[in-house]
Amino acid sequence: MVKFFHTMSSLVKYNLVYSRSARKDLKKISAPIRKRIGKKILFYSKEPLHYAKGLTNVPEIGDFRWRIGVYRISFDLRKQTIYVLRIRHRREVYK
Repeated sequence: MVKFFHTMSSLVKYNLVYSRSARKDLKKISAPIRKRIGKKILFYSKEPLHYAKGLTNVPEIGDFRWRIGVYRISFDLRKQTIYVLRIRHRREVYK
């Protein structure tokens, strides 16, 4: 008989919800970079706050952000749901 051991973090599952703006932002990015961002978002979503930086001065953008290369993914975290709000290049995101 095989026994499986899970850490507490692997038991917590987060749902990803993309805003309309985030979907539009993704469409503007080239396919290889879009694929890289998608993979990294899935990786980060396993432990979202471990990889996130809190945003304090710009609450309209979101509560947290992830950095993926030159792109910034702003998101809110509510219970077990990650709301991806924007996916923007670093020179555009905070304007």
